[in-house]
Amino acid sequence: MSAIAIRPTIGRITKTHTAKFRYTRFTQFSLLGASGLTAALATYFYNERQQKNSNNNNNNNNNNNGGRNVTKAGFLGLLSGSAAANVHQAQVPNGKGFKDYQQVYNDIAAKIAEYPEYDENSGFNAVLLRLSWHSSGTYVKESNSYGSYGGTMIYGPEELDGANNGLANARSFLQEFAVKYPWISRGDLWTLAGVAGVQEAGGPKIPWGPGRVDDNSGKNVPPNGLLPDASRDGKYVKDLFARMGFNEQETVALLGAHVLGRCHPQHSGYKGPWGPSFNQFTNDFYVRLLGDWQVKKWDGPKQYEDKETGEFMMLPTDIALKEEPYFIKYVRQYANDQDLFFKDFADAYSRLISLGVTYPKGFKLWEFQTLDEQEGY
Repeated sequence: MSAIAIRPTIGRITKTHTAKFRYTRFTQFSLLGASGLTAALATYFYNERQQKNSNNNNNNNNNNNGGRNVTKAGFLGLLSGSAAANVHQAQVPNGKGFKDYQQVYNDIAAKIAEYPEYDENSGFNAVLLRLSWHSSGTYVKESNSYGSYGGTMIYGPEELDGANNGLANARSFLQEFAVKYPWISRGDLWTLAGVAGVQEAGGPKIPWGPGRVDDNSGKNVPPNGLLPDASRDGKYVKDLFARMGFNEQETVALLGAHVLGRCHPQHSGYKGPWGPSFNQFTNDFYVRLLGDWQVKKWDGPKQYEDKETGEFMMLPTDIALKEEPYFIKYVRQYANDQDLFFKDFADAYSRLISLGVTYPKGFKLWEFQTLDEQEGY
């Protein structure tokens, strides 16, 4: 590839708060997890673990973060009554609040900055975003099932889904933080990493909430086939996102994430980046999509290349966005207005990674500072 990456604006290593990280192999890491408990059981386990001063992921949190209240009463109150089996209540580890999760964010962001050359200068932003996306994109609205809540991608058949090829690299990247912060669930860690990937690449602030609980039974794993198939047409794309509860505008906004990273033949069969800014979050995906594309002549699956250089690619599902009248108008809007794209992407992506997670009434999702916004980094 002769494409030149735009250097990330955050390509520096923190010197004050985090030690130099090492890229480690992924090993399965699990915390105790439960969902759908009655109020009595929830209170019992809360009190027992409170006495033992455990940092177990199933405990509820009582903290105040500058107006962001996540109280024990709030979380336990949601568990009262006869909750349906597929209602997944957010449960924050005991004693943990906004500052604790900001520190996890900071560590992830600092490690991203340490490896800007990863994947042909794409960095880890894209693969972390993809991990959060794919761990959430299995959600089925009709049954309120699957999604990011249980962190089930360590189990088959989800782990072995062809759509998830290559994501072991992202889980490996994050494994040291699962060890350093044993109280954080897989679902929280993976989705928080996606938030860091977007924000540290210059993208919008992503509202995020804590409290996903690890499913360590391996019995609630989504089947294969729920994640997007890049070879399909516009109707398929529309129906797949509707299954999760998204409309056409939100669908187009979410697919703008393709501005980051590249495809790999050994993982998806497809090859190449969508554009030259594959390590910066911009609206470039839409600008290029409106250009001239042709079917690539090669021995791989059908994909498109830009007529001007032949260096960039689009998937069939990308091209479908400019072929369907219910999609193309949003493509044009985002190509002409990056601020609008950022706003709509932040709203849709925040929803995506929260699908299936029930927060206390009145709880306001958190927004994290980037490293550049924090004094000392």
